[in-house]
Amino acid sequence: MNLYIKESGNKQAARMIVFLHGGGVSGWMWNKQLTYFEDSFCLIPDLPGHGRSPGKPPFSISRTAEQLNEMISTKADGREIVVFGFSLGAQILVEMICQRPHLIDYAIVNSALLRPMPAALKLIEPSVRLSFPLTRYRWFSRWQASALYVNEVDFEQYYTETLRMKRELLVSVLKENMSYSISPRIQESTTKLLVTVGEKERGSVKKSAEDLVQLSESSEGIIFPGVGHGIPLADPALFNRVVEHWLNTGTIPEVTPHL
Repeated sequence: MNLYIKESGNKQAARMIVFLHGGGVSGWMWNKQLTYFEDSFCLIPDLPGHGRSPGKPPFSISRTAEQLNEMISTKADGREIVVFGFSLGAQILVEMICQRPHLIDYAIVNSALLRPMPAALKLIEPSVRLSFPLTRYRWFSRWQASALYVNEVDFEQYYTETLRMKRELLVSVLKENMSYSISPRIQESTTKLLVTVGEKERGSVKKSAEDLVQLSESSEGIIFPGVGHGIPLADPALFNRVVEHWLNTGTIPEVTPHL
């Protein structure tokens, strides 16, 4: 599996940050974070079958996590390791921590579904069969993009990548997304976790965030008010400030509601 990985920031920095995007988008979703954290050495992979990374079904969270851990081990060179993950990328990040409990120093887990949804699994193939042709229409893609807070500047990139996505891969990604659960090994981890969720997210995602905070002793959980699925895109300035404060002090700003 060959992943496209963009590098930016300061390659001599003592901190390395890896950004893992959500399903249906690619590394561009982190552009506002790359600018903000430009003093660190930043790595932005496109996940298999997304953006500039090749991929065909079956999509595997476990295999992708294993490959990313190997990449981090190769490039770390004694640096402090920070990993951001959003949605599908957050599930992969949790799996990375479970596989290598002592590799990552800090993890920012955004909007991860960590409770399997067996009823929804049965509906994936028929619902994708019905909706997939609609994704070829700009109006439908624009509606989907608005749910993720994709702005006008990024919409063309989003739409182009939507047109490239194969139906079989989308089904495979969604099946992995709906069936993933946390391994008990997360309790062995020394990684410090910042678990975030939007106030308007689905109940299953909110409960997943609560589960993760309860399972990991080295975790903090926060709720971003008034936001659904996509805080890094919805309010990057707030998100960046909260994360930077946590990385530098180990605490959450008082104004941010805790889980």
